[in-house]
Amino acid sequence: MKKNYVLDTNVLLHDPQCIYKFEDNDLYVPIYVIEEIDTFKRDTGERGRNARSVVRNLDALREGGGTLAAGVPVGDGGSLRVYVPDKKSVLAVALKPSAGDNAILQAALDIRDAAAGKKTVFVTMDVSLRIRADALGLETEAYENQTVDPDRLKSGITELSVSPEELQRFFKEGRLEIPNRDIPANGSVMLCELGLQDRTGLGRFDPKQGAVRQLITPREGIAGIRPRNREQAFALDLLLDDSVKLVTLIGSAGTGKTLLALAAGLSRVVEGGAFTRLLISRPVMPLGRDLGYLPGDVDEKLGPWMQPLYDNLEYLLVAGGGKRRGFRGFEELLDSGQIQVEPLTYIRGRSLPAQFVIVDEAQNLTPHEVKTVVTRCGEGTKIVLTGDPYQIDNPYVDATSNGLSLIADRLRDETIAGHVLLTKGERSELSNLAASKL
Repeated sequence: MKKNYVLDTNVLLHDPQCIYKFEDNDLYVPIYVIEEIDTFKRDTGERGRNARSVVRNLDALREGGGTLAAGVPVGDGGSLRVYVPDKKSVLAVALKPSAGDNAILQAALDIRDAAAGKKTVFVTMDVSLRIRADALGLETEAYENQTVDPDRLKSGITELSVSPEELQRFFKEGRLEIPNRDIPANGSVMLCELGLQDRTGLGRFDPKQGAVRQLITPREGIAGIRPRNREQAFALDLLLDDSVKLVTLIGSAGTGKTLLALAAGLSRVVEGGAFTRLLISRPVMPLGRDLGYLPGDVDEKLGPWMQPLYDNLEYLLVAGGGKRRGFRGFEELLDSGQIQVEPLTYIRGRSLPAQFVIVDEAQNLTPHEVKTVVTRCGEGTKIVLTGDPYQIDNPYVDATSNGLSLIADRLRDETIAGHVLLTKGERSELSNLAASKL
């Protein structure tokens, strides 16, 4: 049965193509939403780009036939209409009538009341507005086309019980064929010997061979570090496999996401020569109050934002024994161009062939921004996205709608992508205590 969907401003700004994704249902966009979108169209950021895309999409529908006032065809048999309410329409509750959210809410109530039994749903990504809508008896939903269930990203390791003979064959041959199982491509697997849970083998599922193969983890470690737990071993295996072009590492503070990615990048670029450059980036997003404009040239302005990356690189090249292993100094690697650190602000329009790319704090990126970054990757490039969906500083995304969670979920079954959830903190006892108790 067809439904009426009333769209809030934030839904259109989050996904300008959403008007084409409601199948055969009828869409209503209150005129107040168009006014709010108009205020964002001059922004130079993603909101501005999305606002302009929304306007262009609506204009194209208008020119395609019909009027937005009466409704134009859209989707698979649905329609879209820009709703202009009756001037006498007033929100009959103790809410500020001049507020934009309340005007949109009233429009949704009017559409519901005039629907003559047809189900009407108000779609918004604003939690507070969903609460107000529900209190007024209006059915409401979050826009879920670009959202992810966080629990889907928690099942990162599959445990399989095998016979002693099978486990021995796995250690001897480096691989073990297994029957068809519900294991994602490049999924982490722990083989447990029947009756002896303390005798295990770690591997990764290869969907092309239908087998679990042993991990690529050098005994001496890489860049002076070794994995300290099984999740880090799984992550390092994906990072060192050049056939896996996209790796997503999700975990809380201190689990080793950034350090492992940088160590693997240094190893494959400086030691292995598999890539021409290690490109490291992160979104410019402050924690708490911003300090305002920073003095100096571009490099000096970027210093405070990129300092966490510099800290990890310094540890790998100095404290981690990099100099003893033959690595050149940090500044020399930067000057030679083998390491490049820059913000994501200037990545649009670039092409990045044969590079090892690391995007740190990727949970602060929107799905559109992650798509923009990943589509910059050229032939022979590997990209690693790290972050914690529960430490988001971007007010326009959350744990279910950020780009990191979305790409990890959407590409979980692709043979050139891999995902690992890191759960055990290894930074320090104090860091673990704070993460668990505070």
